[in-house]
Amino acid sequence: MKALSQKRRHPLAAIALLLMGLLLTGGLYAVATTVNEAKASTTSFSANDTEEGEKLFAANCATCHGMGASGTQDGPSLVGVGAAAVDFQVGTGRMPMQMNGPQAYKKPAQFNDEQTHQLSAYVASLGPGPSLPEEHLLDAQGNAAEGGELFRVNCAMCHNAAAAGGALTRGKFAPALADVSEKHIYEAMVTGPQNMPVFSDANVSPEGKRDIITFLKQIEANGSPGGADLGALGPVSEGLFVWIAGLGVIIAFTIWLTSRTS
Repeated sequence: MKALSQKRRHPLAAIALLLMGLLLTGGLYAVATTVNEAKASTTSFSANDTEEGEKLFAANCATCHGMGASGTQDGPSLVGVGAAAVDFQVGTGRMPMQMNGPQAYKKPAQFNDEQTHQLSAYVASLGPGPSLPEEHLLDAQGNAAEGGELFRVNCAMCHNAAAAGGALTRGKFAPALADVSEKHIYEAMVTGPQNMPVFSDANVSPEGKRDIITFLKQIEANGSPGGADLGALGPVSEGLFVWIAGLGVIIAFTIWLTSRTS
């Protein structure tokens, strides 16, 4: 009996084995993510781009993000965010911000394309991160059907199934995606600006991102052939409009009818 009891597993052995498995899985995922980020930072910039970008950064961005982009209480560190994050934020005019708020708004860009490229080069030199997307991924010639499925699974809960945007909590929102360039859509997916999650290549492949862009550009080109889309919210907004408009017509007709009889 004593020999038999010694062969029995400790009650916590299964839990210890499970924890070891979780730690191993997490470690392998972290290594894979680091490798992906390292590969993503291979975009080549000239030494002059980096040098000029550093000057622009010191003059326009260091007040909030600190010298060397190390971050301050007014702005986060930019070390490791990659060139794609800078190109998106600066290229869409979200940065520099005009004022503090729950979310940075899109506005006319303060820097031209060359200056944005130089700022991207400087930040990319500080640490590995997502690089500028390759041109063939931005041609909007992918599979729109596959892109629509990926969009509905990963994006529609915030951006609406028709990419019309939607409200989030605490004054934040997911913007509409019409009239957004292919490059900025791709960069948003790989960098996760504002409240958006990051869709790494492990989540959505580069070809999958190309398909999503194709889908968005297709529905943008199609427009709304049936008339006003009422926010593309489907039967909820349409039913509400009919209810309110119908009641309005009935009330107006009733008032007109009673005024005639009196």
